[in-house]
Amino acid sequence: MSSRRPDVYDERLRAARDYVQSRSKLEPRIALILGSGLGAFAETLTETTALSYDEIPHWPRSTVDGHAGQLVFGRHSNLPLAVMQGRAHLYEGYHSWEVVFPTRVLAMMGCGSLLVSNAAGAINADFAAGDLMLIRDHINLQGSNPCAGANLADLGQRFFDMTNAYDPGYRNLASGAASELGMVLREGIYAGMLGPSYETPAEIAMLRALGADAVGMSTVPEVIAANHAGMKVVGISCLTNMAAGILDQPLDHDEVMQTAERVRHHFISLIGALVDRIAVAEEWVAGESE
Repeated sequence: MSSRRPDVYDERLRAARDYVQSRSKLEPRIALILGSGLGAFAETLTETTALSYDEIPHWPRSTVDGHAGQLVFGRHSNLPLAVMQGRAHLYEGYHSWEVVFPTRVLAMMGCGSLLVSNAAGAINADFAAGDLMLIRDHINLQGSNPCAGANLADLGQRFFDMTNAYDPGYRNLASGAASELGMVLREGIYAGMLGPSYETPAEIAMLRALGADAVGMSTVPEVIAANHAGMKVVGISCLTNMAAGILDQPLDHDEVMQTAERVRHHFISLIGALVDRIAVAEEWVAGESE
């Protein structure tokens, strides 16, 4: 995808939407973007249709281990969902408007709610690897904004509010779901960095001074684009490691994957319970969308 011309970009969004809708009869209102090692929730769905990113027109491919690279339609508690197993990242060489292409397609399909997840490094020393963190807000240090350039007026306004980028009502639902499950759910600020290198200890000290509790290389563009399109957003970080300089050990992607696998059951349980609560809060009757 080489053009950000509004007419070309809009045409490609519609082509992807039309293709995806031709492959599944489900009409999901909730979309999920699952990060590194966290795609297992899609395996719990029923009546599934899986589309490889390679087959969807203009859809960005993911090249990172732990990202299956497919869009899965299916039912959870008979509620139709659209689940992305993996995402594209800026560090893979994509522009921010390419990274959020799937988010915009999902919005155009009628998904009004977006649940994003990611693997992140813990900055807050009170947190530990394996914790799940509810994202209260984010700090964009990735050097770009997916809404820069000509505005896509069919999706949203030129200037839009980000005060409640992560919907307060949905955050309350997530906290309630975790409490009901007897799980500890941390809450904090997510700092989005470009990557692919991990941060230096000095950079982590800077992020701590800025108020960040966790750091990662994704999520921020999608959340911005979702808010532009009027979607309600909730975000969960799986804290897969302590950030640089907190522990005397090097960081590597294998640790990220191993920790994500270790918390897989808790993550799946929390996401399932949260989806159920969102459906009730929005008064979406399970099975009403065919």
